[in-house]
Amino acid sequence: MIAAQNERRVALVTGGSRGIGLDIARRLAGEGFAVTVAARKEAGVAAAVAHIEDETGAPAFGVAADMADEGALGRLAAQHTDRFGRLDVLVLAAGLGAEEPVAAIRTKAYDLQMNVNLRAPVLLVRELLPLLRTTAAAHPERGSRVVALSSITGVAAEAGLSVYGATKAALLSFCETLSLEESGNGVNATAVAPGYVDTDMTSHLHGRIERESMLGVSDVSEMVLGLTRLSARAVVPSIVISRAGSQLWRA
Repeated sequence: MIAAQNERRVALVTGGSRGIGLDIARRLAGEGFAVTVAARKEAGVAAAVAHIEDETGAPAFGVAADMADEGALGRLAAQHTDRFGRLDVLVLAAGLGAEEPVAAIRTKAYDLQMNVNLRAPVLLVRELLPLLRTTAAAHPERGSRVVALSSITGVAAEAGLSVYGATKAALLSFCETLSLEESGNGVNATAVAPGYVDTDMTSHLHGRIERESMLGVSDVSEMVLGLTRLSARAVVPSIVISRAGSQLWRA
């Protein structure tokens, strides 16, 4: 096991092949973490792993896993455990959204958002909690952390994003409960809830929202890096990152 050999800290990042997830994965690797990158498409995972290793020299391991598939989540947890035997930081960055009014919610879109944005994080934490606890017990000063990418729409509602916002609000609550149950074991959880971030997921908004007004992926990555530097004594339930302007609580 790489981590056991050189005592590197280890992270697993879902949604790690592009956007915010990729930036978090590469920034963690730049800090010396070994990283497991998980995403749905094999080609994207392979490209992300190659990029991270070339840029940082840190060990990177890729797993293609569909977050809507419970079996894939179990395999992801098992493969990461077999590869590294350690998990200091679990970053839950995989997510998707559909913009539609309540009156026109499609059942298929509802199910997919619920499965990827909420069900997958909950089930993956369940699968990896024993490893998070073991890592925290072996390294009690820092413990281990779960960081879930929520959204400011989970704090302040936005028209057209009822289901997406509901899943992100649920992540905020889930992280609080996880910390209540597990912080005594050295496992803390934080939901990071940014406004619109300039990624390919928000590119369809460029005609409606100025791209220059959106947050950068590094704004989110910096928050995640900061959390990894805290002691296990510091519990941070949530971090909200709003965009500059005259309305504080806005996506």
